[in-house]
Amino acid sequence: MINRLKAILVLGMLSLTVGGICQDMQFTQFNAAPLYLNPGFTGATIEHRFATNYRNQWAGIPGHFVNYTFAYDYNLAEFNSGLGLLFAREQAGTGNLGNTEIALLYSYHFQIDKKIFIQPGIKFNYVTRGVDFSKLVFNDQLSRGGSSITSDDIKIDNVSYMDLTAGFLVYSAKFWGGISLNHLNEPNQSLNNGDSRLYMKFSAHGGYKFNLAEGGRKTLNTSYFNVAFHYKAQQKFDQLDIGAYYTRQPFTFGIWYRGIPIIKSYEGVLNNDALAIILGYEIIDYNLKIGYSYDITVSRLAANSAGSHEVSLIYEVASKRKKRRSKRFFVPCAKF
Repeated sequence: MINRLKAILVLGMLSLTVGGICQDMQFTQFNAAPLYLNPGFTGATIEHRFATNYRNQWAGIPGHFVNYTFAYDYNLAEFNSGLGLLFAREQAGTGNLGNTEIALLYSYHFQIDKKIFIQPGIKFNYVTRGVDFSKLVFNDQLSRGGSSITSDDIKIDNVSYMDLTAGFLVYSAKFWGGISLNHLNEPNQSLNNGDSRLYMKFSAHGGYKFNLAEGGRKTLNTSYFNVAFHYKAQQKFDQLDIGAYYTRQPFTFGIWYRGIPIIKSYEGVLNNDALAIILGYEIIDYNLKIGYSYDITVSRLAANSAGSHEVSLIYEVASKRKKRRSKRFFVPCAKF
């Protein structure tokens, strides 16, 4: 009877997590997570690129979301291709309900005229999903002095599945835009042999770069202004990030808003999430970019969430030969 009660409690908790707060990972600094955003970004660098992201979302709420990614991609210029590898981990809840992802990415580069490039890409993702029972405490454990639980009757297992994403990117020296379709195969992520489909997610993103003039001359690489957006929709839920960056090397400052409060609501709750501040610094001699952002929650969670913190690092490196031979300009979005 006790084990059956445990099963009901755990399944109820998982149902709440999946149905109520489950989400794909999101990053305020989405430009700093290019391979997670869109496989079309794969290889959009001179030669080698390493990137890592860490996000602590709603830090004041117990069981809040913690996400991190590690990515590497390579510009295989002689074959007009890009290759990438991505590792990502997300966990939330008292029982560390989470996903671990390992992905391989590929893109192909087309030049449709002297100024415009197109890059379609694809991501093959292997995902494991599970919960850590050692993190859970039940009433009968307390009555027995904290002895370990018996989970024989709890029919919950870790699951693994393939997850496919396709993306498309178009850009010139001043603008960029792309779309990605995540979870194309809508995999079943149920932990109890049920049917819990991960619905396809649509993402559209883009921006424009304004080079700023100083002393009558445009300083193409040291002072500029970016505007950008990121729209994502999954089943009946959607969200919009919109904002701008100002860069005067080595510093970048950005401000973002996330939500669609006037025209969108769900069950009477406005689509209104956060205002974000982004700070960036580039160590130019080492081609290392460091970003930090803080999300100020403006939804009904504002009183308890304590906001969200995010850190990103991007390191790009190329041989001298590659730098000399590279005539192609790259995606003009800010790196934070």
